Amino acid sequence: MTVRIDVTAPDDPRGASVVANARLVGVDGLTTCRVTRVHHIDGALSAEELDRLCREVLIDPVVDEAVIDGVTPAQGRVVEVALMPGATDPDARELERAAANLGLPEIRVVTARRYDLIGDLSDTDVATLTRRLLANDTIEISTEGELPAEFAGAASADVRVDDVPLAELSDDDLLRLSKDRVLSLDLTEMQAIQAHFAGEGRPPTDAELETLAQTWSEHCVHKTFRARINLTHTSSDGEVTVSFHDGLLPALREVTEALDPPWLRSAFVDDAGIVAFDDHHDVAFKVETHNHPSALEPFGGANTGVGGVVRDVIGVSARPIACTDVLCFGPADLPDDELPTGVLHPRRIRDGVVAGIGDYGNKLGLPTVNGSVLYDPGYVGNPLVYCGALGILPHGSHPTEPQVGDRIISLGGRVGRDGIHGATFSSAGMDASTVDHVGSAVQIGDPITEKGLIEVIERARDARLYNAITDCGAGGFSSSVGEMGEDLGVEVDLSVVPLKYPGLQPWEIWISEAQERIVIAVPPAKLETLQSICDAWDVEVTDLGRFTGDHRLVVRHGDTGVVDMPMAFLHDGIPRQELVGAWTDSAPSEVTAPEPTAAQVLQLLAHPNVASKEDIIRRYDHEVRGGTVVRPYVGPEADGPADAAVLKPLGTEGRKAVVLSNGICPSVGRHDPHAMALLAMDEAVRNLVAVGGDPDQVAVLDNFCWGDPTKPDRLGSLVRAVQGCTDGARTYRMPFISGKDSLFNEFDGEAIPGTLLISA
Repeated sequence: MTVRIDVTAPDDPRGASVVANARLVGVDGLTTCRVTRVHHIDGALSAEELDRLCREVLIDPVVDEAVIDGVTPAQGRVVEVALMPGATDPDARELERAAANLGLPEIRVVTARRYDLIGDLSDTDVATLTRRLLANDTIEISTEGELPAEFAGAASADVRVDDVPLAELSDDDLLRLSKDRVLSLDLTEMQAIQAHFAGEGRPPTDAELETLAQTWSEHCVHKTFRARINLTHTSSDGEVTVSFHDGLLPALREVTEALDPPWLRSAFVDDAGIVAFDDHHDVAFKVETHNHPSALEPFGGANTGVGGVVRDVIGVSARPIACTDVLCFGPADLPDDELPTGVLHPRRIRDGVVAGIGDYGNKLGLPTVNGSVLYDPGYVGNPLVYCGALGILPHGSHPTEPQVGDRIISLGGRVGRDGIHGATFSSAGMDASTVDHVGSAVQIGDPITEKGLIEVIERARDARLYNAITDCGAGGFSSSVGEMGEDLGVEVDLSVVPLKYPGLQPWEIWISEAQERIVIAVPPAKLETLQSICDAWDVEVTDLGRFTGDHRLVVRHGDTGVVDMPMAFLHDGIPRQELVGAWTDSAPSEVTAPEPTAAQVLQLLAHPNVASKEDIIRRYDHEVRGGTVVRPYVGPEADGPADAAVLKPLGTEGRKAVVLSNGICPSVGRHDPHAMALLAMDEAVRNLVAVGGDPDQVAVLDNFCWGDPTKPDRLGSLVRAVQGCTDGARTYRMPFISGKDSLFNEFDGEAIPGTLLISA
């Protein structure tokens, strides 16, 4: 039996927000909006059990009203919005879990939102509100009137592994295949795959092709930063210099290796960089980007951006203790007629991103303590969302070497279609059709699951239950298991993988990402202890297979073969790129600076990049966990922006603390990327020192967000920025401990301003 329960708070601020934003999208006739939470519950619950579930879980009797087994009477025009079938629905999962904890019969839940729109509204007005404010058709469905519940259907018995014939394909055919399957592989890479399987005398399976695409993606292997580059640099006076660069990533690593400070624990080899904190603890820091997903679905993109970077810190055996965020948007007051087709308005992107970051961090119990917000027309089609996480771990508690015979154990989130092609999607540019091709790359976060994962990993680490650990990020199991087993070989059975819903094919199970999933290598004798810890925290455990020692990646689904290839080709078979870059210095310009008038000063202070960001910053929790010493706002009235954050991790002794700061100045990069890098590093260091940071013990992270590196001007500016980074690091004697490049940030061929974030 399926029952509908509607829960409404008469004074829900979300309704007032819809009314306020309606005017911004040209709908002036909306006077009131009433928001209702809809729950479709399928199960054998009695009337008394439904009432108990409603009273104890769904409503706050002080502010909420509920309608059980019925539909709330309409007020005005009614629009209902629900997640697409198969998308992650954390609210539904938590309600199912709560019912089980109450001892009620098993239930299935689907949630939705209902909007009662009251006012003088035309059909066009309702359609505009639905499209611009109420629903995101990347991940949601909507209708005017009642939306029927769609529960996941019965499991499909058709497990299919398809061969993908390559032998007879022309170069044009190979490129077309790469585009159609969202592989984001270039011609030389497709030719290398074609030649390998020709040598084996068989075509690749769909899963093998997808595995190679994920592993060889820009996102995973950083092929532009490993490429051989010839740069033509023209100075402002016309002098031309040609130089060869044997990889940008090696250049950054060389600085760290040359400095080699005694407090450096790990750099460029793990999910996060690690440095010593005190005599007993290390700290880990990582900053990631979630740009493309946030452009399509701002809340979910930013939400899972936080989840992903927290997972990176968990992946080095650290307990996360704080988050950071740096956000770059188009102008919030951009006229609608200047908005490119297929792009969400910057105001909607900003509001969704800010809400997504606050939602995930607050639910995890992590403070968001440092960041920046920038506005520039160059980010209209492609916003930038940098998410950072800091963690702490005991000295020597991060094992990194799986052993032959260890079991491959997956912990945490289930597998679904949301999260497929995340690695390859982020390795290509976007246009108006992007959502039609890669909507499945956008995930929905589940912070409650990740919270349990944090507790499990901390206890498993302290009990030394695993020999290696990694996060299950972009590329899913293909990336995590493939990387962990590179030196040994693995055998995996996908038929045991828990799914969010039935019907996934083996290649989808194999490559789908989840923010809330970790893979560890566990000796068989320690599985029982691990299981008991996971049971205590309600974290799902799956034994996927074993490390074999035969140096092959072997994947099956029950008795059906899925993948069988040598690890050597998977990790070393990618052709190294040969790229060409060009950069011409801007001519010096004459600048006159007349004495500003009072009106001009006020105008400058009102500029979005100068004005207070308090309305955003106050939405985040800055003090949860009790370790924040210097908060984002300081002073007697706590209203002065701080230069950086200071944290004293719980459980540590003495007077040592961690400082987190950042530097970013993309406006300079348009004219001089080298100077931009130096200024960003300088800003990060000055902010850090201003709150008491030790300039002799500063580690930095670099995050490059750039356009298409196959275009010489984009690549030339990137090379110059990297040169600025290495020059600055040598001067300040600061090692790089981690970094990230997010390339192909373009919309319809228009690149973002090359943007470098330095975190210290």
